[in-house]
Amino acid sequence: MTTTAPIRVFELGVVPYETTWRAMKAFTDERTEDDPDELWIVEHPPVFTQGQAGKAEHVLKTSDIPIVQTDRGGQVTYHGPGQLVIYPLINLRRRGLGVRDMVSALENTIIDSLSDHGLDAHARPDAPGVYVEARKIASLGLRVRKGASYHGVAYNVSMDLSPFGYINPCGYAGLAMTDLSTELATCMDPAHERERVVAHLTRHLNHAAWFKESGLPASLADTSSDVGSLK
Repeated sequence: MTTTAPIRVFELGVVPYETTWRAMKAFTDERTEDDPDELWIVEHPPVFTQGQAGKAEHVLKTSDIPIVQTDRGGQVTYHGPGQLVIYPLINLRRRGLGVRDMVSALENTIIDSLSDHGLDAHARPDAPGVYVEARKIASLGLRVRKGASYHGVAYNVSMDLSPFGYINPCGYAGLAMTDLSTELATCMDPAHERERVVAHLTRHLNHAAWFKESGLPASLADTSSDVGSLK
């Protein structure tokens, strides 16, 4: 049976990647069939993350930016300030969604958000994510456990793109990366994109209602000192 139960949305601010990863994994492992779905919206301090089957040769240059081996799908990518990261903690079975449905929902969310700005974007069947022409503007990686998703999509809004030059982004040598500010030739604020992205995503998740929560998710409550606030 599918459900359109409301989704709890948390705007968590700037949170270290590993703190967030541990918390969303714990949430997924401990959740019951009755627990509501959640969206976590964050920015991360600079970090490279390597997928569980990631190949070391896709890291071209080491730096003071840490590399974290994680359990999502895909190869290496970069997270940093000015990038909007959306983690959908969704009971896929309960919503009648398959993994491909969830991937498409995330891709179409970013495509629709870019369309609102007059940008023509698309997904690629051979390389998950969202592209403006041949330039990648959003990267995607998921993990599904117990029929529920975690990890998610990273949408480049207004960021320093140079660290992507230290890697083959998502395992593709020479892949050009971009962000919304570059494409629009004006500085964009990630805070202005949050509600737009949530509205599009919940529509793609079977028109789910959503409500914004104050405070922290329970799985992050013990690490509150690591959680900042978005301006």
